[in-house]
Amino acid sequence: MRISVALATYNGSAYLKEQLHSIAAQTRLPSEVVVCDDLSTDETSRIVEEFAAAAPFPVRFFRNQTNLGSTKNFERAIGLCEGDLISLCDQDDVWLPEKLEKSETSLLAAPDSQLSFCDGDVVDENLRPMNWRIWETIRFDRNEQQLFAGGKALEVLLDHNVVTGAAMLFRADFRDLVLPFPVDLMHDGWKVIHDGWIALLAAAVSKLIFVAEPLIKYRQHSHQQLGVLSAIADSNVPPPRFTIDGALASARRQNTFSPEIHFLKTVEGRLAANDTKYSSEAARAELKTRIDHLETRADMSRSFANRVPTVLRELLTFRYHRYSNGWSSAAKDLWSM
Repeated sequence: MRISVALATYNGSAYLKEQLHSIAAQTRLPSEVVVCDDLSTDETSRIVEEFAAAAPFPVRFFRNQTNLGSTKNFERAIGLCEGDLISLCDQDDVWLPEKLEKSETSLLAAPDSQLSFCDGDVVDENLRPMNWRIWETIRFDRNEQQLFAGGKALEVLLDHNVVTGAAMLFRADFRDLVLPFPVDLMHDGWKVIHDGWIALLAAAVSKLIFVAEPLIKYRQHSHQQLGVLSAIADSNVPPPRFTIDGALASARRQNTFSPEIHFLKTVEGRLAANDTKYSSEAARAELKTRIDHLETRADMSRSFANRVPTVLRELLTFRYHRYSNGWSSAAKDLWSM
């Protein structure tokens, strides 16, 4: 199998050399590295060109005509890949030597799977360990790993993304389902970027495979677009103290589900448009049920008497517990208006 590495760069000169050298040091070398640069103004281009001249594999370097942003830059890089498998690559990480080999082995051992992903060590800007793993910071615990192993990855991913782009490897023919990325993935604050989109669609049509060991050093620094520093900080903050006034104020706040409903409908629509190639009936049924529940909550009557039977129906069908926060969501819908 040919492996393409899709690397999106933008002013990455501070750490790019280390990442590129870690790719060249893989026990299983890629067939190519495709670099798409988003109009960098630093030494990124020179670093890539110097690496390409000495690399033991082809390095194809593309400069964007306009600034696309991270998500669309990755879209371009993925579309230009010529391999059978595609590994996404951030410009500021470092791969451990067996990253590609073990990722490929895990994916090829599951012919019906579209995607595999690994864990990683969280490190600071100087690659010093921060004593965290990626999965610890994003709550991919033993229970969720068991759900993935049982073919229920979609259930987890609809709650929160646990697949980091820099840790994933997927089949190239799968990109016809995920590309193009929707232009409004961050619609109205519903924050989903390319890795969450790819993982969710993969889970809708196949079982996801995970490698339960760290195969990348996931660098955290002040200039990166996304990271896990905020998650680490949040984990050390005690939960807010319960007060009656706080509970009442929360209950009175109006529910707003339009961003989530919009996102779920976008996912369902993409699956429906590709149903002749990818079997997704179960996933689309799950999405439609979840959408119906959220629309029911959003359209709750202002009359308390009319809300009661609606809330009871959602409780009896367990949709509050499957798609919301159980009894607390039911109580909020009952008393918030």
